[in-house]
Amino acid sequence: MAYDAVNMADWQISEAAEENMPTPEDWVEKLGLEKDEMLPMGRLGKVDFLKIMNRLQDKPDGKYIEVTAITPTPLGEGKSTTSVGLMEGLGMRGKNVGGALRQPSGGPTMNVKGTAAGGGNSLLIPMTEFSLGLTGDINDIMNAHNLAMVALTSRMQHERNYTDEQLQRLSGMPRLDVDPTRVEMGWIIDFCAQALRNIIIGLGGRADGYTMQSKFAIAVSSELMAILAVATNLADLKEKINNITVAFSKTGKPITCGDLEVGNAMTAFMRNTINPTLMCTAEYQPCFVHAGPFANIAVGQSSIISDRIGLKLFDYHVTESGFAADIGFEKFWNVKCRNSGLKPHVSVLTSTIRALKMHGGGPKVVPGKEMPKEYKEENTGLVEKGVENMVHMINVIRKAGINPVVCVNRFYTDTDDEVAIVKKAAEAAGARCAESKHWEKGGEGALEFADAVVDACEEGNDFDFLYPLEMKLRDRVDVIAREVYGADGVDWQPEAEQKAKMLEEDPKYGDYTTMMVKTHLSLTHEPTRKGVPKGWRLPIRDVLIYSGAKFLCPCAGTISLMPGTGSNPAFRRIDVDTDSGKVTGLF
Repeated sequence: MAYDAVNMADWQISEAAEENMPTPEDWVEKLGLEKDEMLPMGRLGKVDFLKIMNRLQDKPDGKYIEVTAITPTPLGEGKSTTSVGLMEGLGMRGKNVGGALRQPSGGPTMNVKGTAAGGGNSLLIPMTEFSLGLTGDINDIMNAHNLAMVALTSRMQHERNYTDEQLQRLSGMPRLDVDPTRVEMGWIIDFCAQALRNIIIGLGGRADGYTMQSKFAIAVSSELMAILAVATNLADLKEKINNITVAFSKTGKPITCGDLEVGNAMTAFMRNTINPTLMCTAEYQPCFVHAGPFANIAVGQSSIISDRIGLKLFDYHVTESGFAADIGFEKFWNVKCRNSGLKPHVSVLTSTIRALKMHGGGPKVVPGKEMPKEYKEENTGLVEKGVENMVHMINVIRKAGINPVVCVNRFYTDTDDEVAIVKKAAEAAGARCAESKHWEKGGEGALEFADAVVDACEEGNDFDFLYPLEMKLRDRVDVIAREVYGADGVDWQPEAEQKAKMLEEDPKYGDYTTMMVKTHLSLTHEPTRKGVPKGWRLPIRDVLIYSGAKFLCPCAGTISLMPGTGSNPAFRRIDVDTDSGKVTGLF
């Protein structure tokens, strides 16, 4: 049944739907699992990845459906809502469907964006568990990541305090000779905490650590989250963790978690993260939750593991990529699919009338403030100007050899004339287009959308990568900037270019994939430039080295790995009933 999404808060819809939510034991029967393939954890459970894959290894895969979006407003345009709505619509059509979404970060949950559980009747449940830590993956990542920093900083202190002979006697380890100005990692916390972006650690005496500048990033930007997204099994996870570059020596040699002899202990912290958590939609379609968000500063993809399980269990498997097609889909296309060997049957481009109005010159959208009236009332002129951004994203997806399905994620204030403009522009660009009222009506409101996706899955495509892996790093960045972002070229800052040249000359980085770091609020590096800007160049200021995940991460503009908390954060409205223990106010 569909709930009154206009008058009910998301947490209220979740609470009502949870009354009939399947238990872990129910899922064993519903999904045809063996009992030991489900690992119950309270109301939820994880699934044993290796056992399921070993049992179903010869079963053909289902249809692989990726969901991305146009350039969003700061509030997001509902990729998670659309992903859940598509599952519900396909479920309403009687299809065997499931999906994979990313686990939300506590940063946006307690800030201005909300939990990423979807919304209205297209909601992932139980919402409280989803929003507040789930089954512990992010906590395990924080412990493992920060243990690496404990290992590094304590080693730096001991090397300062002891001679080589003392070090050998006390630890049996050789001197690593860490360069304090070339520490690659920092600490992590899963909140938007701008006060921790730049810190000094080790103040005090010789027993109080090593004094140096350090930093915090948000937890989901950790290389460990990237590794979880692309790992294939526990052995692969362990190998990748030991290969993480934590710092460099004074002679320029990489110092890894393996060198610090901490990688195995980090893997112990993360041993349970390898298995996805099983949740469901408000209409009870199964959905795995695995890996994390923030495709602007991280890989931002649901995991390869969850996709592989879903493709074996479901005839239609829906997976979500972070933010817009210029970063989320581009990383799905050229990073995730390279690592997985999987090829999508179709990509869905989520579009909203409000975002198109913003790209057409509408007033600034400010998180925490009421939407200007232009976004609540009909304004076909703004929509007509704004569809250029959508058409650009259609063309990006078509460059991958996929003919996308545009989903107009329709809100109840949108008008028929506004939607007609979007459909006309999408179809003129060669895409299928369907409106969907899944937020308001759940699966019943997503039938047209579901039918369009089913038809597209049967069409076939010519999926291929944007560039060969043999292409040099700077050439790859140039191709991405021109073909995906629409830039006229790339400007490398001197230190970034020197680093890029070093990476290109070292054969060990030859098979690393390229993971761009860029704002999600614009095709450019400047978040205030909307639409499809012309006559600009992409500046690259640094290249991060993720040697465990095998990513090289060129950083465009001044984007920070630690977002800030706004002046009207969500935590002000979140509460708990002390009699029932139920959480209220999540959105």
